[in-house]
This record gives sequence, C-alpha cells and structure tokens, in this order.
Amino acid sequence: MLETALTAFTTFFAVIGPIDTAVLLASLTRNMTRAERRAISVKAVFIATVIVLAFVLVGQPVLTQLGVSLAALQTAGGIILLAIALDMTLSKHPEPAMLTVKESEEAKTRAKAHAEIAVFPFATPLLAGPGAMTSAIVLAAGTKGDVTLLGAVIAGIMAVMAVTLVLFLLAQEIHQLLGVTARIVIVRVFGVLLAALAVQSIFNGLAEAHIFG
Repeated sequence: MLETALTAFTTFFAVIGPIDTAVLLASLTRNMTRAERRAISVKAVFIATVIVLAFVLVGQPVLTQLGVSLAALQTAGGIILLAIALDMTLSKHPEPAMLTVKESEEAKTRAKAHAEIAVFPFATPLLAGPGAMTSAIVLAAGTKGDVTLLGAVIAGIMAVMAVTLVLFLLAQEIHQLLGVTARIVIVRVFGVLLAALAVQSIFNGLAEAHIFG
C-alpha cells in the first residue's frame, strides 16, 4: 500500500511539475495582490483535483466498455509517460508544464480575468493535463480493483495536490528563491524517475498480454 502511494506521488509530482507551474503562476500574476493569487491557487488546484480523481474512479470502467484491456492501457500509458519523461530529461530547457505559443498568448490575455486564469491554463492543461489523466487511469488500473490500493493511489494524488497548493501559495517567494539551474536539476531528476516508472508500466503491460509467452 505504501509502495503504491509513493509510486502515485512520484508519478504525479513528475507529470504535473508543481515547482515550475508555481513559477509560471508567479510570472502570470505578478501584478495581482496576494489575496487574488491565493484565490486563483485554491480554485485551480481544486478543479484539477476533481478532474484527476474522476479519471481515477471512472476512467478504467469507461475504457472497459470500449473494449480496451488492462495490458493495452498499461503499455500505451507507459509509452506516453516515457515520451514526457524523455522530454523532461533530454530537452535543453526541460519544463514539465509546457504551453504552446498560442496557449501562452491566451494565458497572458486571460491573466487580466482573475476567475478565468484559474481554469485555463492552470487547472487544465497544466495540472490536469493529458499526462496526469493518463497516469490516473494507468495507476488505477494497476490496482486491479483492490480498494485498499486504490485508496493509496488517491492518497498519493491528494498529497501531490496539497504540495502543489502550498507551492502555489508561495509562488512569488519560490520564483525569487529558485534559480534557473535549480529548477532544471529538479525537473531532470524527476524526469529520470518518471522514465523508470513508465518503462515498468510497459513491462507490466507486455507481461499481462503474454505476448512473449
């Protein structure tokens, strides 16, 4: 149970990248008051948590109805997470929470609307993005219906979201404290851990499918 919770925590911490996301929050809300930034932080984390937990609880049943097997889900999920991990580890400027040029422009525009920026880009796609959604389904599928293990996965996710909220509330201080080098080192370390977890998920999926006998 503890191992499952730690796996969930490490996976989601790597995929979400709360430190870099907190720095981005500080950048986009630098003209806002602390109270406004706090309101945005709470709303963004709450919405993201609801989205991720929804994928944990109902993601696998929906895929089952679509005829997707556990082996296929674990293998596909592992490949997606491995791609994210490789980008985090090998990129010249690794950032787990990347925005496209269009999204960046929209984010700057929406920064003027305090209620909207909490939903986009922070709740989604930065916190509850494709990587987090995939991780949620893969980790839930790995419990194979064990309620205790599923609870451990949820506990791990809630712990990451709690850490994310704290970092968001301290976003301005973190932005000033951390240099570029420190952030890059943190991202690369968690990228390596995520890569290992992704490869293990692929191995589990192939073993479950009995492709090699």
